[in-house]
Amino acid sequence: MKKTPLVLASVLVTSLTTAVAAPAAAAPGALPGDLRQIQTRQSLLGSHVWYQQTYRGIPVFGGYYAVHRAADGAVTTADGRKTVTGLARTAAAFTEQRARSAVAGRLGRQPARSELVIVPGATAKLAWKTLTPTARGTVRSLVDAGSGAVLSEENTVRQANGTGQVFDPNPVVALQDESLTDQDDADYPALQAAYRRVTLRHLDPGKDTLQGSYANNISEPAVTSARRRYVYPRSEPGFEQVMTYHSMTKAEEYIHRLGFVDVNNEPQDYATTGLTEDNSYYDPSVDAITLGTGGVDDAEDDEVIWHEYGHAIQDDQVPGFGSTEEAGAIGEGFGDYWAVTMSQANSPDTAVTPLACVMDWDATAYTDDEPHCLRRTDTAKLYPGDLVGEVHADGEIWSHALWDVNKALGRTRANRTILEAQFRFTPDVTMPQAAEATVATARVLYGPRAASQARKAFQDRGILS
Repeated sequence: MKKTPLVLASVLVTSLTTAVAAPAAAAPGALPGDLRQIQTRQSLLGSHVWYQQTYRGIPVFGGYYAVHRAADGAVTTADGRKTVTGLARTAAAFTEQRARSAVAGRLGRQPARSELVIVPGATAKLAWKTLTPTARGTVRSLVDAGSGAVLSEENTVRQANGTGQVFDPNPVVALQDESLTDQDDADYPALQAAYRRVTLRHLDPGKDTLQGSYANNISEPAVTSARRRYVYPRSEPGFEQVMTYHSMTKAEEYIHRLGFVDVNNEPQDYATTGLTEDNSYYDPSVDAITLGTGGVDDAEDDEVIWHEYGHAIQDDQVPGFGSTEEAGAIGEGFGDYWAVTMSQANSPDTAVTPLACVMDWDATAYTDDEPHCLRRTDTAKLYPGDLVGEVHADGEIWSHALWDVNKALGRTRANRTILEAQFRFTPDVTMPQAAEATVATARVLYGPRAASQARKAFQDRGILS
């Protein structure tokens, strides 16, 4: 198929620099001297190099710098460096081992990693940052390297509450039946027609496990097959492991078909065992997705898997994405949108199972209304009046805007635009900034009419004026 030529217009440089970050103080090619390169990514419109801010060789917590180089050589930057003032010393009085021991005593687990960082503020502090794996994800602790006091502690996982089983796309949608229930993982007769045999692509030929180019099963115990035949009913744990492998591979193949070769282009770690809650999460600290088994097993619903995969996509494009509540809401909104647009490929949009309903099989375990939905991508919420400070709820504003972009531009054009624009986001991007970046990208890829349609989608949600 002939590819659409990509012509870079000057409006992209102007719009994205204005929308996402201030222009760099340094001229293109001349970088500030307080940076350490951590990542390079290639998109449809150019390259994107990310740097960690440092101070006297020590990483500055939350400080970043990015250089975006377009195909015609034009350069824009995102400067998220923090001001470091009042730092008394750069040598730790409270040792690394003491910090690790203190964290281990409090959390009951030994930290997997630790490093000395600078925490900016009115008076900057030297601190030990530790990352401790727990049953509910990685906990990041900042321990004052002078006094040993805990400056902050938070779980770094990105969660999607809810659980779901999807065959292809899931029993509720495939059978158009909202009356189906989990029945304790039973493989009961009413579900049989929803099963579908699929080809598991990109498996590692040297392995007898579900390890491949785009998905890596780390569940315990992991299913194996010398003949690479993985056929299980939903009552067996292997079914969820297969579902996740197939779902992630399908998502990454679609990203490649859109033209991207450097968006989470890796074997994504995942586990479908070990978490008995009705919950799932992506943990950026270890770049892994964990799917819970409470209620309807989450890994039985493609839309739960695709939602979490959406977090992995954004974290791969922008290191540390979602550092503020509003950016976190964009992340949750994109995850919901990604689930819906992936379902869009082969799911009917009916009154029984509208496409805008997210995780409709998973939601049968905890909702009474029909259609069963965890959330929707077509609510009446508006920015900023309907923000409530909870990322999943606020994410419905962003997902609705993206869904309207999809309906205006069509699935392929919308998703190329949305993924490309996310390369220009920052960890703390706001909805208006992200919207301007998306509109500018639509203009470059598809012209002024597409940009106008995208802008209207964000205006209808109150994100742009």
